[in-house]
Amino acid sequence: MSWLLRMVLVVAVALIPGAFMLLLAYIATRTMRARWQQARLAAQTQGTHVSFREVVAAVEFKDLVRQARAAL
Repeated sequence: MSWLLRMVLVVAVALIPGAFMLLLAYIATRTMRARWQQARLAAQTQGTHVSFREVVAAVEFKDLVRQARAAL
């Protein structure tokens, strides 16, 4: 992500009401997408099925914090 886009996100979160919730939704979506891809690849190599419930259960708070730092 470019530094300009990061600055726009920081300003939007600081100034626009409700932007913090949009930032949280972005971070959660980014984390879930990364976890879904990891689980899908693991399931393909093992020949099993992956469910959304398993992916959600595997997400931890530290993953969300890590993605938030990467986003900003």
